[in-house]
Amino acid sequence: MKTSLDCISCFIRQALDAARMVSRDFVVHEQIVRDVLGWASEMDLAQPPPAMGQRMHRRLRQITGVADPYRATKDRQNRMAMELLMELRSQIASDPDPLALAAKLAVAGNVIDIGINGSVEEQDLRQAVSQALEEPLAGDWAGFRQAVDKAGSILYLADNAGEIAFDRLLIEQLSPGRVTLVVRGAPVLNDATMADAQVVGLHEIVGLIDNGSDAPGTILGDCSEAFNRRFAEADLILAKGQGNYETLGDAPRSIFFLFKAKCPVVAAHAGLPLGTHVLARSDCRPDLRDCLEHGADPS
Repeated sequence: MKTSLDCISCFIRQALDAARMVSRDFVVHEQIVRDVLGWASEMDLAQPPPAMGQRMHRRLRQITGVADPYRATKDRQNRMAMELLMELRSQIASDPDPLALAAKLAVAGNVIDIGINGSVEEQDLRQAVSQALEEPLAGDWAGFRQAVDKAGSILYLADNAGEIAFDRLLIEQLSPGRVTLVVRGAPVLNDATMADAQVVGLHEIVGLIDNGSDAPGTILGDCSEAFNRRFAEADLILAKGQGNYETLGDAPRSIFFLFKAKCPVVAAHAGLPLGTHVLARSDCRPDLRDCLEHGADPS
């Protein structure tokens, strides 16, 4: 997915929000915003938005000297999500189609996104859960269920901290023994790293690897050789969040994307209304909208 001019304005807002989060120094705020404006004038718009985000957040860490600016926020988000797990796991256990409900709840967790909403509280998360139970999941559900049934190995690409606790609910329904969970190789935004996966206990049920990259998405050329080998060999790839959709939507293999279309640019690219809960399959391109329209919601 290419970077649009609308994405540039989002980056400027993100840059200022991030700078204010880690420093009270107005000089730091001005420096990072000026850097982003300068890069925007020369950047290759054929690159996906997370490539710009990667550059911006590297610069922020360099200026401030803070290795993980969002650590405290991620810790809070993990705690908030974990407090809901027992209740949600009970709902899944009593549902006639636990896989479908777990997938919907995984989308609900995708509301925890610093890049879109800088402040997510417990009431927001509970509202997202209620909405996920009511909203249809647009996409090729039958194809996804068939792919899950056939897969000997599943590569699950995580997105954000907090959200990763909701991912655990879905992974528990996928037969965890065949799942490898992938997190970011270094801190960026509130994206999940190895520390976040361990906090929610995923190391106890699945294999964990990182992708070797600090991009807020999955830029294959920037990822490690070990990750790329797993990516090529997996029977099924499930990628969470808009960042993974932006970077892997045109990847040369079949991928299922699970996310909420929170950004107008992403929604327009997918050909779906803003706010849609999406289960998209990359090999449906170039007519992703048609593929989604002919898919069946699991509910």
